[in-house]
Amino acid sequence: MSDEKKRCRDYGLRIGGLSPGPKNGITDVPGVRVGHSTVSFSDHRGVARSGVTAIWPAGGDLVRQPVLAGSFVLNGFGEVTGRTAVDEWGIASTPIVLTATMSVGIVYHAVQKYMCNQDPDLGRLELVIPLVGECDDSFLNDSRAFHVTEENVFAALDGATDDPVHEGCIGAGTGMQCFEFKGGIGSSSRQLDEADGGIVVGVIVQTNLGTRPLLMIDGAPVGRHLTDLMPEGRQPDYWGKAGNGGSCIVVTATNAPLSNHQVAKLAKRSALGLARVGSVGANSSGELMLAFTTANRIQRGSQISNSIDVMNDRRIDVLYQAVVEATEEAVVNALFMADTTVGRDGNVLHAVPIDRTLDLLRHYGRL
Repeated sequence: MSDEKKRCRDYGLRIGGLSPGPKNGITDVPGVRVGHSTVSFSDHRGVARSGVTAIWPAGGDLVRQPVLAGSFVLNGFGEVTGRTAVDEWGIASTPIVLTATMSVGIVYHAVQKYMCNQDPDLGRLELVIPLVGECDDSFLNDSRAFHVTEENVFAALDGATDDPVHEGCIGAGTGMQCFEFKGGIGSSSRQLDEADGGIVVGVIVQTNLGTRPLLMIDGAPVGRHLTDLMPEGRQPDYWGKAGNGGSCIVVTATNAPLSNHQVAKLAKRSALGLARVGSVGANSSGELMLAFTTANRIQRGSQISNSIDVMNDRRIDVLYQAVVEATEEAVVNALFMADTTVGRDGNVLHAVPIDRTLDLLRHYGRL
């Protein structure tokens, strides 16, 4: 990630009508932490443009005090392991870890091993199914070399903090594309005013989606005008086709007092944020959404019941708006923060040309 890079708000772009939190990222939600491990080199081992990004939903004992969670699938040519258990039980009891498609196995194994090292009862008295999401980075990364290791997963988990989220070509975003520009990790948040409870909604995305002509930024059709700087190298068959596959993982966090059913509805609304930037949920795309709340943590003990406070559904629309806006801005941040990257076989993904993009946004009255 270049020191010179700026997020879209730093240029005066204001997406949506709600205000961001102080960090404008998922770590604005109290208790949420994010860590990255970037795997990027070109030497005798081959070419690596990959990595791991870990999201801790909360502190404390996630196994015995999980967070309420839900999911949504816009298009299913992708994977989030453990999603079936999320939908069945309505909880998340592990960190959410993002990586490359062909690294899911090692990452899943490493998360299990990491959690067993922390918990002597895990694997005997307790079980967890780690949440591992993926997007394909094989255009830039030599996936057949399996460069991601257990140590990379441990580093991302151990290095997670509640600092502002590092974005662009970092962690699981290292080899990603976005509307045929270089993509990566992006994040954003919205903090509601006191009349709406001061609730925080945060989003993090791993972008790997989209066809250039469909790219929209704050409603402006910038992709129609940026017809050069296309990917260089032999591309997957579905690139350049209408819609374009490639995938996107969206993780939404909030501290709102919700039921697991309501949390799943938040996950669904993040798909609308992807639509705003130009996603059509393409056939070859795995656009998968997870959401969780840090309120109403469940006690998995011997008690008969768990009592929780639940937000009135008639007040929830502003949360939907927050999710849509934060998802859209997170994708734009991933674009703005990414650098041109050369990968395997000399393949190239170019960074979005910031000056020209800003000129287009001025032309369309967005700045």
